Amino acid sequence: MKKQEYAIVDIETTGGNASGSRITEIAIIIHDGENVIDRYETLVNPEKEIPISIFALTGINNEMVRDAPIFDDISEKVLEMLTDRIFVAHNVNFDYSFVRHQLEQAGFKWTARKLCTVRAARKIKPGLASYSLGKLCNSLDISLENRHRAGGDADATAILFSLLLEWDDEGHIAKMIKNTSQDQRLPPNLPPEDFNNLPEKPGVYYFYNEVKKVIYVGKAINLKKRVASHFSGHKINPQRQHFLRDIYSISFEVCANELMALLLECTEIKTLWPTYNRALKRFEPKFGLYQYEARSGYKYLAVGKLSKFQSSIEHFNSIHEGINALQGLAKEFELDHRFCKYCISMDENSPNNDVSDLPEVVIHNEKIENAIDFLLSNRPSFAIIDKGRSAEERSCIWVENGHFYGMGYIGRDITITEPSEIKDYVTAYRGNQYMLHLIIAYAEKYPRKVFFNKNFLK
Repeated sequence: MKKQEYAIVDIETTGGNASGSRITEIAIIIHDGENVIDRYETLVNPEKEIPISIFALTGINNEMVRDAPIFDDISEKVLEMLTDRIFVAHNVNFDYSFVRHQLEQAGFKWTARKLCTVRAARKIKPGLASYSLGKLCNSLDISLENRHRAGGDADATAILFSLLLEWDDEGHIAKMIKNTSQDQRLPPNLPPEDFNNLPEKPGVYYFYNEVKKVIYVGKAINLKKRVASHFSGHKINPQRQHFLRDIYSISFEVCANELMALLLECTEIKTLWPTYNRALKRFEPKFGLYQYEARSGYKYLAVGKLSKFQSSIEHFNSIHEGINALQGLAKEFELDHRFCKYCISMDENSPNNDVSDLPEVVIHNEKIENAIDFLLSNRPSFAIIDKGRSAEERSCIWVENGHFYGMGYIGRDITITEPSEIKDYVTAYRGNQYMLHLIIAYAEKYPRKVFFNKNFLK
């Protein structure tokens, strides 16, 4: 049987992602599991300008690569050296994504099993202060010359790889290079046990960076399956590459169902504002309905942008939604249009220039109060009771006066006779219109789980 061989690769590039950057230097060292048996190294003309910041890091400038071969010219040689060999690199997904992408652009379809020396070192030499190549070489007394050049870093990685093979008494590397190994897809800095501990249940998961800051929050019907989906595929966009490189740990919170997970995800994103969460941020309401009283004594209703320093009666996702709501109230309660402001500065507290035939202050203000009372009184308060995380409990969501109040879990041995008693068993959260929309849609789909009346829960 042919002996397994390894291609130890290091590259230098014009930037941090394969889709928008190019290789400027590549080094490939062939290792047979015992010794280095072949080596290839060359500068590469990236056919684009090398940024000053990259020159400062690597020392490679435009002049150095002007007469170097372009990647298409060396693609057959690169493919020959990589074929039927395990692709080894320090933070392997970075190098692999560039090489795979540029081989594909050169007309070659290529994939390989991968081995990350960051992950291998974490398994075989746990507890070190850092696993970056430079600091790892210092810790393990490995000579590292020509740092941030492909040849120098590849030579150091080859020495590290040889030592890891020698120290690997438990066969970690053999397990890591199996086609079915999770190490083929997990981010380089993520401990496998964090992934292994994920249950196949609904819930919310959190990705943390090196300093334990949450960088992403997500919800799932199946936590393990959903988290695994983040690590599958070979997308080369910069966000994905930076995202995977920043993941150092995972935690999770099991929820009773998808709705609870959705609501918890929304509240956590609102609280933490993680770097890589973008989709749900657009659902934040932008406008509100306000009441204020002018110096003349007349009360106004106005639609304006939400402010941290003013309390609004109602929130709206768009100015059009707010205007329609105010126009509806004005028509229903016969409000004088001069006292309805549509997205006008809240500092304009003076009456309209047309002051002829103004209504009586008392009568007008009473209409304003009636409109507000109507708006508030038509906000429902209700509970959604559903299955819990186990047979011994039930989940509960409480909506108060048309706003999401909170959610939690109740033991099946607890008897509640008034819907409002649910408040004692839930954790209060700040809600928004998007979350209320999710709750109302769920309530309409499962009306038997919604409770308004007394004696509803035995």
